[in-house]
Amino acid sequence: MAEPFLRTSATGWGLFALALGVVLAELGWVLPRLRREAGVAASVTLAISVVAVGALLWWQLSVPMGWVWPVLLSLAFGHGGWLLGRRPSPGRPAAVHEAVPESSVPGAAMASAGQADRATLGRYQIERELGRGAMGAVYLGRDPKIGRQVAIKTLALSREFAGQELVEARQRFFREAATAGRLQHPGIVTIFDAGEDQDLAYIAMEYLKGEDLQAYTQAPRLLPVATVLHVVMRVAEALGHAHSQGVVHRDIKPANVMVDLAAGAVKVTDFGIARVADSARTRTGMVLGTPSYMSPEQMAGRRVDGRSDLYSLGGMLFQLLTGRLPHRSESMATLMHQIANEPAPDIRSLRPDLPEALARVVATALEKSPEARYASGQQLAADLRAVADALQAGGAEPGPVAAPAGPPDSSGFAATVKMDRADTGHNSSL
Repeated sequence: MAEPFLRTSATGWGLFALALGVVLAELGWVLPRLRREAGVAASVTLAISVVAVGALLWWQLSVPMGWVWPVLLSLAFGHGGWLLGRRPSPGRPAAVHEAVPESSVPGAAMASAGQADRATLGRYQIERELGRGAMGAVYLGRDPKIGRQVAIKTLALSREFAGQELVEARQRFFREAATAGRLQHPGIVTIFDAGEDQDLAYIAMEYLKGEDLQAYTQAPRLLPVATVLHVVMRVAEALGHAHSQGVVHRDIKPANVMVDLAAGAVKVTDFGIARVADSARTRTGMVLGTPSYMSPEQMAGRRVDGRSDLYSLGGMLFQLLTGRLPHRSESMATLMHQIANEPAPDIRSLRPDLPEALARVVATALEKSPEARYASGQQLAADLRAVADALQAGGAEPGPVAAPAGPPDSSGFAATVKMDRADTGHNSSL
């Protein structure tokens, strides 16, 4: 049935060239993006397809099948080389791949294809994907030298920048990782390492159990007031430490605070976009943060300090207590106007059973002028502690908030975004 390849007709030579091109495309582009099992299935399917097409053409048109065999040999040798290239190095066990649902955080951007499944990042073995969000993918990894589990955040810098901008972005990434790494505080996630592996920059950090506060921002899942005060107090103390080190977070929101309620643990995460407070390296005209929690000065693109983080924390406290954001709008322009000009509602207008002292704390944190706000996280934490002590002494816990009659509150802008000041309606994710 098969003729020697050298006696293949001109049509056979054309088919050979076409099939070989398909094989090279699979080896060079498709296989590197697939897991081992999927890659084997793709190559087997391609081989069967080549044989089937060759047999059909020979049966119907008498086209010799000599072109099929070298194509299959090329596929076999190429696939074998790919499998050898994916074998773990000596002493390193193969990584476990586990499918994990993508993040369902509203507005979260899908990470680029450069952050697809990997066996390793640097020296870390990738066990599974934890999620994808506005800043990139997050993986659960393991340090094989000491057996410690770590969370690994990645960012495909080469897909976001090019040329000199890429050089500057890489320098900024590692500078910010070093900045976050020097923040040693029990309320701040610990940074262990930072590096770059091919096209991905990554930060290896403490792997936290529990969940973020986003799950507790709407009734009927609002936390007890005493728990809210404890959590926000811990966040305020952590921010006070960061600000004393010259670091501003710039994106304080429920999704960036991890809690393990059973263990009483509270950790602020994602200092990856932090800037040294006296730095002016942020690109002119660009604003980075989450609009619904931005301070007026941050929304306006002005220089910010730690008091901007405390405004964001005040917005988070308002939401954890009432189940609503202090300012809400489906329009970015309207939201910006509200944040800049309209005072936040008194929390007692939404929840009358809350004490007046707590309402004053929230109102002070949400003052439009930085000078009128708390000067430090320690001051905010002290006032929250006084309110908590008074509630405990009174022995009366405010009642739960009823679930809203309508659909869940999806207003506002919950994702981290960068906005061009020339386009106040821009809301694309990072």
